[in-house]
Amino acid sequence: MEQVDLLVFGPHPDDIEIGLGGTVARHAALGFRVGLCDLTAGEMGSNGTVEERLAEAEAAREVLGARWRVNLRWPDRRIGSDPAHGRSAAELVRSARPRTIAIPYWSDRHPDHVAASRALTEAIFDAGLRRFEATGDAWRAEWVCYYFINDSAPPSFVVDVSDHYDTKRRALACHRSQFTASAVGAVDTRLTAPTFNQLIESRDAQFGALAGVRYAEGLVVRDPILRETMFK
Repeated sequence: MEQVDLLVFGPHPDDIEIGLGGTVARHAALGFRVGLCDLTAGEMGSNGTVEERLAEAEAAREVLGARWRVNLRWPDRRIGSDPAHGRSAAELVRSARPRTIAIPYWSDRHPDHVAASRALTEAIFDAGLRRFEATGDAWRAEWVCYYFINDSAPPSFVVDVSDHYDTKRRALACHRSQFTASAVGAVDTRLTAPTFNQLIESRDAQFGALAGVRYAEGLVVRDPILRETMFK
């Protein structure tokens, strides 16, 4: 697997786009190598087949400009229930050798997002232990950042994604099975409501307004951010 600068994990095939699509697009446009990993195929979702969701995720990857996208096929709604889950994530980290890793924020209305945050935090730590039994040489990323999917909190910092917001919109639109209820047998969900896109954009617009830009995506880190001085 090609090594990357930034590795982003998402619990379901559309979560990366919802929470960090603009940031992925920005880094790819700047020439950084970005890899994406979905933990599940979202097979417990109300709409869309596994095949549809995997195809939509790949289409979104092309829009965002990421180098690759893989799916670990952990069971939906049982994230982290098997020790093999953490081992597979640790092996991916060791193979990709990213400088920075982004994973979901630890507090969220969806239990899968909370479980993913917990399992990935453990797996990323294990990936850096030379005696942890998993394929590949130990690798410790420089930084682990947490991004918001549904809920949000005061961010540690924000990334200006104003120039890449249309790319985020186009990547989100790739997930037709989730954001429209037009297919035969599809049902209305929170995601298919017009207000869901409004929720995403209003959050990103609020983060942007606080930073003096049009749109921004927020991230949280556990360690202090080092600055040389108190001047911008």
